[in-house]
Amino acid sequence: MQRRRFLTSSLALSVLSLAKEQFGGSLPRMHARNYKFDQIISREVLGNFLSRSICMEGLLNGRGDLDDNIRMLTHIGAKYIARSICLWAGEANLLSNFDRAKEQLRQVHAADPEMVLEACIFEIVTTEVEQVPVPDWAFTALGLPVEKRNFRYETILYALPQRKRSWGKGGGVPDVSQTETQLWFYFLAKSYIDLGFEGIHWGQMEIMDHSDPDLAHYAHLFTLVRAYAKKHARRGMVLCNAHVPSGGLVRNGELLLDFHAFPLRIKEVPDHSQEAVLQVGYLDSIFLRSKGGRTYSGWECEHLPYLVELDNWGVSRHPGEAGQGGDWVWGYDEISWFANQSQQYRSQWLRYALDWVRKTDPDGYLEMPGSRTETSPLNHHRWYYANAPSTKVPDGLEDEEAIRTIWKSDRG
Repeated sequence: MQRRRFLTSSLALSVLSLAKEQFGGSLPRMHARNYKFDQIISREVLGNFLSRSICMEGLLNGRGDLDDNIRMLTHIGAKYIARSICLWAGEANLLSNFDRAKEQLRQVHAADPEMVLEACIFEIVTTEVEQVPVPDWAFTALGLPVEKRNFRYETILYALPQRKRSWGKGGGVPDVSQTETQLWFYFLAKSYIDLGFEGIHWGQMEIMDHSDPDLAHYAHLFTLVRAYAKKHARRGMVLCNAHVPSGGLVRNGELLLDFHAFPLRIKEVPDHSQEAVLQVGYLDSIFLRSKGGRTYSGWECEHLPYLVELDNWGVSRHPGEAGQGGDWVWGYDEISWFANQSQQYRSQWLRYALDWVRKTDPDGYLEMPGSRTETSPLNHHRWYYANAPSTKVPDGLEDEEAIRTIWKSDRG
């Protein structure tokens, strides 16, 4: 049996079969929390949503069984659904993905109208963007002459001397200082708001602002997006977040984002096979260094609340082995390492991580894993599902009861 020394016996979580409670037509509620906001969000309500956050990558763009995912989300009491539409490149299929999401989002909100569904605007654009027409309203919002054309790939990218990173043939990193990039980002943000999304994850913002040192272009874009959300979003607001290795984006004392986000940056314990822990100051982890300022909602903070997540980025040449360097965890990215552990260890580790984050930094919140890209060449798994295994989700790893139990006992 593998030794798990990072936990005391009092923290070990035994995942037993729990008798299913009968809710009838009502929603499961762990205990009373306030999830009400209108045009602005209080620190308390924001924290309530973040404390019930879960990654459901691709929920509304064809990943997994929608009915079973909705069942799981309501069963565990999830409220902030991160990456629920998660489109990395593939712009040629963007509009058809919008159509599907429009119908499926209604099903999610029918199950729980309090849920915030998050869309993603990532740090990538490909040549396929030239198949997407620019709507008249996008030109108008940015004060540009209306014309009949599609988006232009080349003018979204950095100027040639600055193109130091690419995503392979036909893919590059957008430059937010470019007018075409702002046009593209505004088009995506408004489209997601119109579909009913109330959260946007803006990816790695800090690799798109090299020509925006004072954040003036980002600030202008966010002003346009939030002005539209104030009039047209479900609750008059869109919650913006991004990965911020610097600790946050602040302009003249004003925070650009409503909350921050970052990978957990899990540290392997080489002397104990497959074990891993969290540590302040490990790599570029965000613990204790989320920047503060004045939020869009009007309240001030020394440190903006943030989410930490089990991120994905691939696998090393030696999966399962320690000492691969960089941010590998036993040769894996974070979610793939997690998915390759035993069910008991996964449940214990989630309890440990939630308690450690809360004790270490009260502004931090653990985003639970629900659905995420996995890269596991040893067992050939390509996706992590927290769902209980069933005919609908045969590859489910049955972590949903552990998450539900942790949240049910969490009064923070």
